Amino acid sequence: MFGSKKTSDTTVSVKTSSPNSINSLVNGTKVDGNIHAENDFRIDGSLIGNLICKGKLIIGPSGKVDGEVSCSNAVIEGNFDGTLKVDDLLVVKTSARVTGDITVGNVNVESGAVFNVSCNTGAAVKKMVGQEPIKLAN
Repeated sequence: MFGSKKTSDTTVSVKTSSPNSINSLVNGTKVDGNIHAENDFRIDGSLIGNLICKGKLIIGPSGKVDGEVSCSNAVIEGNFDGTLKVDDLLVVKTSARVTGDITVGNVNVESGAVFNVSCNTGAAVKKMVGQEPIKLAN
């Protein structure tokens, strides 16, 4: 069960029993790898890797994400560095530090947030929706 075997596949698929469930990565927990979640996902710990979330992503004040993320909506209060694709609304709170490449439908950045990104919004995103889905690197 807790052997020392290492595998090359670090992808985790998360399915919950209820459509209103929220998956959570708590403070003090670090994940190196890929996560696929059917529902909302809250990160208060650390993720180094890729996340595909069909629901809302919440990166809490202590949360850190370094990688590629695709989700329907997002609220960032902590740190994000990487590539982010949000289908609808991205909310960047005052405590957030966001760097990287962002593609969003709409964005709301609160005063005081660090937001150093290359950002595509609105019409450019709607054009992309009809195309093939964005594939995240493994």
